[in-house]
Amino acid sequence: MTGFLLRRLGGAVLVLLALTVVLYAVFYVAPGDVAQIACGPRCSPAQVAQVTEQLRLDDPVYVQYAHFLQGIVAGRDFSTGTGAEHCAMPCLGVSYQSDQQVTQLILAKLPVTGSLVIGAFAGWLVLGVGTGVLSAWRRGRLTERVLTWLTLAGSATPVFVIGLLLIILFCSTLQWLPAPSYVPFTEDPEQWAWGLLLPWTSLALIESAKYARLTRSAMLETLAEDHVRTFRAYGVGERAVIGRHALRGAVAPVIALSALDFGTMFGGAVLTESLFGIPGIGRELVHAVKVVDLPVVVGMVLVTGFFVVLANAVADLLYALADRRVALS
Repeated sequence: MTGFLLRRLGGAVLVLLALTVVLYAVFYVAPGDVAQIACGPRCSPAQVAQVTEQLRLDDPVYVQYAHFLQGIVAGRDFSTGTGAEHCAMPCLGVSYQSDQQVTQLILAKLPVTGSLVIGAFAGWLVLGVGTGVLSAWRRGRLTERVLTWLTLAGSATPVFVIGLLLIILFCSTLQWLPAPSYVPFTEDPEQWAWGLLLPWTSLALIESAKYARLTRSAMLETLAEDHVRTFRAYGVGERAVIGRHALRGAVAPVIALSALDFGTMFGGAVLTESLFGIPGIGRELVHAVKVVDLPVVVGMVLVTGFFVVLANAVADLLYALADRRVALS
C-alpha cells in the first residue's frame, strides 16, 4: 500500500508540473506582448517598458518560467516601481486589474465555491446512486421506465433552465424561499444553508442523472455475473445481494466519475454561480477572462487542476481500499 501511494503521489506531482508548463506557455508565451496586456491598451511605450522591467519579461522564457515555478513552491518578490512586494508560497502572481495577490483572491473565493460544490456533490451522489440502484432492482417494471425517462430528461436539460424554474416556482410563485444569496457560514449557518438550497438542488438534479444511468448500467452488469447468481441459488435475500455484493461491484465507475466531477466543479460551476449570484471561483474566472487578467486566469485554472488531481488521487486510494488487487498492480 505504501508503494502504491508513493507511485500515485509521484504521478500527481508530475501531472501538476506538466500543467504549469502548459498554462505558462499558453497564457504567457503564446499571447505575445504580455507587458502591453498587463499595462492596458492606453499605455505609452515608456509605461510598457516599465511594466516589462517590473515583471522581468525581458528575461529568457525558461528563466521567467523558473521564477513562476519558484513562486509556487517557495514564494517570490514583485517589483512595484518604488519597492518590492513579497508574495508568499504558493504565489500565483499579482492581478493586473486589482494589484491583489492571486492566492489571496482565490482563498477569498474558495469557501464560497467549496460550499456550493460539497453540498451539491452530496446531493447528486445520493440521488444519482439511489436512483440507479432502484432502477436496476426494478428492471422491466414501471418504476424503471419512469426513472429512465426522468434521468434522460435531466441529462438533456441545461442547469440554467432548472435553476430558473426553481427560482420561479419556490421564490416567486409559492414564495417558500427567499431569493438566493450567499451568506458566509460563520455569520449565519441557517441563512447559509437556505441561500444555497436552490443552487444545490439545481446542480444535484442535473448531475445526478448521469450517475443514475452509470449506476444502473454497472449494477445490471454485476447482477448478471456468476457469483451473484450463485448467491441467489443459495437463497441469499435480494436486498443482501443488491446491497452487499452488486453495489460493491458497481461502485468503481461511480468513484472515477465523482472524482473528476468534484474537481472540475471548482472551476466549472460558472452558470450556477452566475445565475444565483454566488461570488465564487467560476464567476471570478469569467470576469478575469473578460478583462484579460492573465495571472488570475492561470491561477484559477491551476487551482482547478489541483483539485482534479487531488480528487483522482483520493479515488485511487478508495479503489485500493475497496480492492487490494489495485494496490498490487
